[in-house]
Amino acid sequence: MRATADRPVLGILFMVGFCLTAPIMDAMAKLTPTDVPVSQILAARFGVQVVVLVPLAWAMGIAHRPGLRETLGHLLRGLMLLLATFFFFSAIRYMPIANAMAIFFVEPFILTLLGGLLLGEQVGPRRIIACIIGFVGALFVIQPSFSTLGAVALFPLGTAVTFAVYMLLTRAMSDRQHPITLQAYTALAACALIVPLIWAFDGSANPWLDPVWPSSFAWKTLLAVGVMATLSHLMLSTALKLAPAATIAPLQYLEIAGSVTVGYLLFQDFPDGLTWLGIAIIVGSGLYVFARERAASLPRRPGPPV
Repeated sequence: MRATADRPVLGILFMVGFCLTAPIMDAMAKLTPTDVPVSQILAARFGVQVVVLVPLAWAMGIAHRPGLRETLGHLLRGLMLLLATFFFFSAIRYMPIANAMAIFFVEPFILTLLGGLLLGEQVGPRRIIACIIGFVGALFVIQPSFSTLGAVALFPLGTAVTFAVYMLLTRAMSDRQHPITLQAYTALAACALIVPLIWAFDGSANPWLDPVWPSSFAWKTLLAVGVMATLSHLMLSTALKLAPAATIAPLQYLEIAGSVTVGYLLFQDFPDGLTWLGIAIIVGSGLYVFARERAASLPRRPGPPV
C-alpha cells in the first residue's frame, strides 16, 4: 500500500528543492534573448530532459514499452505541461517573475475545484469560499499588470489551469512508475508535440513559433533552462511519490519566495504593496484550503463536507 511507502520528511526536502530550483529555470527563460521564440525555449526545456533522463532510465533498468493507455497519459501530461510552460514563459517576458508566480498560485484552488468536478471529491462551502477569496487576491496582482500589458497578464492563469490538470495526472501516474521514467516519457511526449510544430512554422515569421539560430549567450540560457527544468520537476515527481500530496502541497508557496529572490537579484524586480497584499490573500486562502483538505482526509464520523 502507498501508506507504507510514505517517507514524508524526504518528500518535504525534495519539494523544497523543487521550490528553490524552479525559479532559476524561470529566470534562465527570462534571460533568453527575445529573438528566440518561446516555442524554441520549450524545445530546449524538454529536449535536454529527454537527452538526460531517457538514457538514465534505460541504464537503471526502469524503462519499459508503455501500452496505449499509458502512452495517451504521457501525451496528455506532456501537453498540459507544455501549455503551462508556454503560458508562463510568455508571461515573464513582459512581467516580473514574482508577479506571474503569484497569479499562478490560484492553481491549488483550481485543483481543489477540479477534484470536486472531475473526481467526485467532496468540496464543502468553506473551501469554496476560500477559493473565491484566493481568486480575489489574484485580482490585486493581475489588475495593475493588465492595465499595462493587456491579455498577457492573464497568461499565468492559463498556467494555473493547465498545471492543475498536470498535477492530477501526476498524482494518478506517480504511484505506478519511477519518477525518472515518468519524467522521461512525459518529456518525450512534449517533444513529439512541439518539435513538429516548430518545424512546420520554420520561416513563417511567426514570433511564437518561427525558430532562429541562437546566439552564444542564448545557447547557454537554453541549456540552463533544460537542466534546471529536469532537476526541478524530477524533484517534484519524487516528492509526490514519497509523501502525501496534502503534506507537501503547502510548501509550494516557498516558490514565491524563491521567485522574489531570483527576480530581485537578477532583474531588480520587487513586488509593490498591492502585489504583496494579493500574495498574502492567495497564500492565506491556499493554506486554509490545504488545512481543510487534510482535515477532510482524516477518519471521522459522517458529517457535511468542509
